[in-house]
Amino acid sequence: MAHEKFIITRRSFAGAAIAGAGLIAGGSALAAPALTAGGPLGPFYPVERPADDDFDMTMVKGNNGRALGRVIEVTGRVLDQKGNPVNGAMLDLWQCNAAGRYAHAADVATAPLDPNFQGFARLKTGASGEWRIRTVKPSGYDSPIGRRTPHIHVDVQGRQYRLITQMYFAEDADQNAKDRLYANLGKNAETAVAKLAAADQYRWDIVLMEG
Repeated sequence: MAHEKFIITRRSFAGAAIAGAGLIAGGSALAAPALTAGGPLGPFYPVERPADDDFDMTMVKGNNGRALGRVIEVTGRVLDQKGNPVNGAMLDLWQCNAAGRYAHAADVATAPLDPNFQGFARLKTGASGEWRIRTVKPSGYDSPIGRRTPHIHVDVQGRQYRLITQMYFAEDADQNAKDRLYANLGKNAETAVAKLAAADQYRWDIVLMEG
């Protein structure tokens, strides 16, 4: 009969309803990525920025040496909460060196400075939201609020939204758990953790509320 092509079984109707609910709720059947947890700017934001601020923090232009410590690379993308890439986002990244010292006048740590460590990078994301840095694995260090686990500070500015956060390392789980600022992130802490993708290579995507 002609009307038979319009008959929908109970099972197919239920499946369609579930799929439709996903599309209505998030525009896609896939779950939206979790927003990256924010964090404090910190006391060592580089007010006096180095002249060399490219993606490779392990070398300083004009110097022949390379920074001390374990050289690593971190790659990722900047996305909005719908999973769309954020093209043209600006990232400032800064960190202590492999000995636990910032190149900042306010850091009273006695650990040595490293003249070959850039310590700061300014990046702009590409068409797919991608970014990359080469640096050295930062050390943990003692601070007025307790022991800080290894981390990299990040300030991300999209077209409509700014996020200040800190990136942690998955292999430092025990140290992370004892870090006061990491603990303050609560259930969202995992969004601030970079995962080891290969030897000395980490992956960390940053998800903004808006692009």
